[in-house]
Amino acid sequence: MITPAFELTQDPDFLTIVIKVPYARGSEFDVYFEGEDFKFYAKPYFLRLTLPGRTVEDGREKASYNTDKGTFTIRLPKEIPGQYFEGLDMLTSLLAPKKSRSGKPLVEEIDTAASAELSEEEEEEFDWEIEQTPYEESAESMLPLQYCYGFGNLRSGVFQRLQDELSDVIDIKAPDQTPVDERRRKRLAAEAAKFDPDHYLADFFEDEAIQHVLMYKPWWVDVHKKMTAFKGESHQEHDNHTFVVFSEEEKEQLRKLTNKSYLLDKRSRHHVYLGLTDILLAYCYEICVNEGDKNVESAWNIRKLSATLCWLESFTSIHDVLVSFGRRVLCYPLHRHFGLVTRAFNDTVMILQLGKAAVLKCLLDIHKIFRENDPAYILNDLFITDYCIWIQKTKSKKLAALSESLQKTTLTKSHIGFELEELEAAAVLVEEEERMLKAAGTVSKQQLPSSESETSESEESSSTSSSETEGSDSDERESSTSEDGKINSLQGTLQEERTAPLIDCNGLRQGTNTSTFEVSDEKPKVSLQSTSVPGKLIEELEKQMHTAIRLSEQPEGLAAASCILQEQEENRVSKPDGFSKDTTGKGDFLEVSSKANPLLLFCSTNEDED
Repeated sequence: MITPAFELTQDPDFLTIVIKVPYARGSEFDVYFEGEDFKFYAKPYFLRLTLPGRTVEDGREKASYNTDKGTFTIRLPKEIPGQYFEGLDMLTSLLAPKKSRSGKPLVEEIDTAASAELSEEEEEEFDWEIEQTPYEESAESMLPLQYCYGFGNLRSGVFQRLQDELSDVIDIKAPDQTPVDERRRKRLAAEAAKFDPDHYLADFFEDEAIQHVLMYKPWWVDVHKKMTAFKGESHQEHDNHTFVVFSEEEKEQLRKLTNKSYLLDKRSRHHVYLGLTDILLAYCYEICVNEGDKNVESAWNIRKLSATLCWLESFTSIHDVLVSFGRRVLCYPLHRHFGLVTRAFNDTVMILQLGKAAVLKCLLDIHKIFRENDPAYILNDLFITDYCIWIQKTKSKKLAALSESLQKTTLTKSHIGFELEELEAAAVLVEEEERMLKAAGTVSKQQLPSSESETSESEESSSTSSSETEGSDSDERESSTSEDGKINSLQGTLQEERTAPLIDCNGLRQGTNTSTFEVSDEKPKVSLQSTSVPGKLIEELEKQMHTAIRLSEQPEGLAAASCILQEQEENRVSKPDGFSKDTTGKGDFLEVSSKANPLLLFCSTNEDED
């Protein structure tokens, strides 16, 4: 037999069941309902439901078949008009037979078997001749202790059969031999070793990407707003689930789940609720940072941020759950920001307030993520599948109480244990000191010593126009007149200025403290502190120069000067070595060159002078 797809809705007086039976004969079907029992048969489909409320056969019942869609629609009158049937979207729990919904028969069977064995033992005659041995206390190391884990701590020995995939699923080693307290100690030590202050401070100061993802609104935000508005208008709470709609894929997931009952004591139920909170926190973080999209790291994010999944942790309080989640957010994922912890906390409160339908929808999404990831599917068998079945039978009041407790719990950076506030304060101080040092460096550059400022001024003057530099050059020449006659001083100055900048936007310029030579389109303007240079000085200067470079071989900046000198050389009269005659008759040129810096001196003399 095939279990068909089905859907239940209700109004104040009727319960409507829509059953999809494609390729079935509409003329051959059977429907049976009485109280909470409902049965439907249309070969090859069979459906048996345990309804959350009682129905009655009073002549108002009605059934119809749509041949185009292949669906049966059956309307059943409610025994108590106006009664609200809770949990109509919990399809897995509806599929279970009524007897299997309770754990009492299982307990009774176990007790019956135990009592039967006991009665058989009592009937047997006791053997007084049994061999006696001295009592010896067995060592603890010889006992094959196995610690429990999984949903409600109902599993053990699972990882002994899955050693190859153990490291890819959880962080704890040998969980079957590790008690809960030791798991917690190892987890805290691993988190303390993993925490990176530089990564945390980088996300703290440069949080543009984090602020962007914090603006994302998942589906439960709008649903929660609608639910809040509806509550304010109608003051009704039982219609919360109607705002959460399951997709066809999710309904198919629910139908494939095998319903079963869980025998949980009070302590185990407490662990289950806290574990559910931890898993939802990790899921909300994943949805926020990826803005609702799934990727290859989604399964890793959820199981890594949940200590319940990654370390098989069993929490004892809500505050412990929040602290564990906050620590893991600041240690493992790409975005490590406390704002993401707060955002996941608020989203989890919203989901719990929406009721078990919203929680189930999130669990089904987690189940799908783990199912599509190779090693993470084990966590479905240990936790998520059981959570999906168990949550359908949970009372909404329990989830509402859990959300209230979660809201009353506070989590601050001091609770995390990584000295976050101290790190942030120290980082802010360092940032302020760097800013002050940068400001001081700017001021010191503006207040340079006089020698450096003069040098910088001389360098800047090389890029100014020739008209602006004439005044500064004349001032420099006047300041050097006191050294007139000192040959050694003049020679040293000329040697120091070999590599000085010569190129000006208008031609050639030599900026020294003793002389300035400028070439332009006009007649050459020459200023020299001494109009008559001794012959010995000229000879000594010629000896000190190692090589001579023509002005025509200089960079482009000397092109204009080269053209002028070439025209003048055609009209020159031969002179002694080192001199060339100016056709204007006003003086002689002294050409002294070197590889680094050509120097032209113009000696202004009269024809009758030597």
